[in-house]
Amino acid sequence: MSGSPGTPCLQLERVSRHFGGLKAVDDVTLTVEPGARHAVIGPNGAGKTTLFNIISGEFPPSSGAITLDGRNVTKLKPHQRAALGVARTFQITRLFPELSVIDNVLLACAALDRRKFTMFRPLSSHGDFMERAGRLLDQFELSNVRDERARHISYGAQRRLDVALALAGHPRLLLLDEPMAGLSTPERVAMRGLLEQLDPSIAVLLIEHDMDVAFSFAARVTVLHQGKVLADGSRDEVSANELVQQAYLGGSVNS
Repeated sequence: MSGSPGTPCLQLERVSRHFGGLKAVDDVTLTVEPGARHAVIGPNGAGKTTLFNIISGEFPPSSGAITLDGRNVTKLKPHQRAALGVARTFQITRLFPELSVIDNVLLACAALDRRKFTMFRPLSSHGDFMERAGRLLDQFELSNVRDERARHISYGAQRRLDVALALAGHPRLLLLDEPMAGLSTPERVAMRGLLEQLDPSIAVLLIEHDMDVAFSFAARVTVLHQGKVLADGSRDEVSANELVQQAYLGGSVNS
């Protein structure tokens, strides 16, 4: 699905999510343009992952509206949003640990294809699935472990596989929830390089604790603090914002 020229890829209008008396996300308005590189940062407990859960449909918002390419998707389920081009990764990888790396990717390639309902025919018999899976394995430097069970490959390779699975369905909006989490310094460098080479037509919304990584990757940055948008703008504007500096230094924030 693609919107008309000038239509944001993703638009959140005054979105909130309450868990009892806790306002995990509080009146958030956010715009992600087509092909954007956009980071969401903030201290622990700021509401970043809850925001992703709302965007992907895991949690319904308590209030507010969500549009994708101009279409209101506020009430759509996760699989319906996935069919419209939303894909995501998670802080903890969600792989099929007993399946091979290539089979994980093949399943992801088939997930949004009607042929997944074809019985008694292996996915590997579909040439386009195999071609797509092979390209993803090459792109994420996984070809050398393609036949290994996912649980046997290194943690860094599992993180790369997680991103490859998210890309298998040709998304228009990719949500990356801390893709660097738990990686060694060399693995972080490698992942950063892979993310910088993503298709520029895909809008990427990234959660990242490392401000250096977030600011080098994203042209636009949104800062959450206690569920609210503390700042939103270019990386230069946000990095110079005194309220942002206070939030990251642990001081009180008075907006």
